[in-house]
Amino acid sequence: MTYAHVVAPSRWQQWHDPYEDPTSYLSHRLLEVQRQTAMVLDSCPAGPIQVLSICAGQGRDLIGVLATHPRARDVSARLIELDEVNAAYARESARNLDLDNVEVVVGDASVTDHYAGAVPADLVMVCGVFGNISDRDIARTISYLPSLCRPGARVVWTRHRRAPDVTPSLRASFERVGFVEEQFAAPEEFEYTVGTHRLEVAPGRYSPGRRLFTFLDSERTDDA
Repeated sequence: MTYAHVVAPSRWQQWHDPYEDPTSYLSHRLLEVQRQTAMVLDSCPAGPIQVLSICAGQGRDLIGVLATHPRARDVSARLIELDEVNAAYARESARNLDLDNVEVVVGDASVTDHYAGAVPADLVMVCGVFGNISDRDIARTISYLPSLCRPGARVVWTRHRRAPDVTPSLRASFERVGFVEEQFAAPEEFEYTVGTHRLEVAPGRYSPGRRLFTFLDSERTDDA
């Protein structure tokens, strides 16, 4: 796709380039995210499924699953992405698959205002976030996730394991706020991790106007 108003791709657009190489780190990570996402959809009870994707990029994590999943028509999703070209890619991908219930919002996903009307969710996707924010913001974001969830909702998340590997403390943060780990993939040949956690306590109360995280100034690390 070509967009005439774009002079040069942003680093957020360029970050998606490795997806075109099926042997790349990101392509392998994407397959694992999609596998865990499909399993979450498989486990949802009959009826509507609400999904929220934070910093959704080009939407491949979810839309790639909905392309073939038998529960696709049950899903209503909001994908929040700040980069307009990435959001346009996600929107066109959903349109090409006739996924009328996939909404793509251009906005700052770190601010909870953009979640209104899309929560509580059955699935919250936090992919490509935790590797780009501080440890303090990771803990803050995880502590707020119950406020975005229905009882028993799942969160699918990603984070790299480069030193210092914070995935042990990240997983502990989920446990502290009432999540139980269902899946954790950490392949030896790559440094990514993908996890799924299920909320086992009463959900919190959604509140708009909160900033959960701020992206670090350095170049985006990878998948996060």
